[in-house]
Amino acid sequence: MSNPLVLIVEDDKDTAELFSNVLGAVGFETEIVRTGKAAVARLAVAVPDVVLLDLHLPPDVTGADILHQIRADKRLAETRVIVVTGHPDMAESVQDDADLVLLKPVDIRQLSDLVERLRPGGPRA
Repeated sequence: MSNPLVLIVEDDKDTAELFSNVLGAVGFETEIVRTGKAAVARLAVAVPDVVLLDLHLPPDVTGADILHQIRADKRLAETRVIVVTGHPDMAESVQDDADLVLLKPVDIRQLSDLVERLRPGGPRA
C-alpha cells in the first residue's frame, strides 16, 4: 500500500518545500503545485488524500476557488483540505468548507500532527 498523498498548493517555494520535507518525514507522499491553475489541472486527474491549500495564490485561480471546486467534485469527497493562510479574514470566509484552517506562520510540529490526524480513515475534523 502506498503512502497517503498530500497535494501542497503553495506559491512560496521555500514554504512549499518546508511543508513537503516535514510531511515526507512522517510518511506522506507529497506533490507541490505553485499556482491555482496548476492545482486545478492536477486535481482533474489526481485524488489526493489531503490538500494543503494556501488561499493567497497568484491571480489566475484563488485558493477559495480551488476549495469550492474540491467540495463540488464527487471524486474528491474524501479529500481532506487544510487551508493555510496569513490572512485571518480570508480564513474566516472558508472555514465552513475546510477541514482545518491554519494561520501563518505555521508551527511545523503542529502541522505534521494535524495532517497525521487526517490520514485516510481518520475522523473528519
